[in-house]
Amino acid sequence: MVLRRIFFRWLFPAAFVLPLWLFIGWIVFSGGSGWALLWLFMAAPAVFVSQLILTLVVRARASVRESRAVSWRDAAGIGVWHVAIVALGLFDSRVFFPLLVLSVLGALLLFWSSLAQLWNEARGAVTVMHASDGTAYIPPVRERPAAPVDGEVIVVSETRRPD
Repeated sequence: MVLRRIFFRWLFPAAFVLPLWLFIGWIVFSGGSGWALLWLFMAAPAVFVSQLILTLVVRARASVRESRAVSWRDAAGIGVWHVAIVALGLFDSRVFFPLLVLSVLGALLLFWSSLAQLWNEARGAVTVMHASDGTAYIPPVRERPAAPVDGEVIVVSETRRPD
């Protein structure tokens, strides 16, 4: 649970840290060519936007909001995707293209996985009924019976004094 909560807290800062890391990596590891710089000016905003969208979709789920932790599937996917982006920021020409493909596919897979989890969680939340004439409606919520009270119950009734 601790690891999943760490990922939950890391989602928003990652939107700023990962694109910044790509710029720092380009400077430190001398990404070198103008093509790499052109790629960087396209990739950094793409990483920023995709991370923000992913964060919002993940945090939209009720189970994530209640437990303040992502699912294990989210944690594994986000972890692999972020490792690929960090490795991409090393600008090693031998593995640059495979890491680029992995990071793009990882973002797409994470997005669809998060949407699927959101859909599965939200699907059972509302029941739609159909009347005999085909009209759809949402039935009223039934109130849950009050839990039995253990112990003594004291009822104080108010009486008005004549003035």
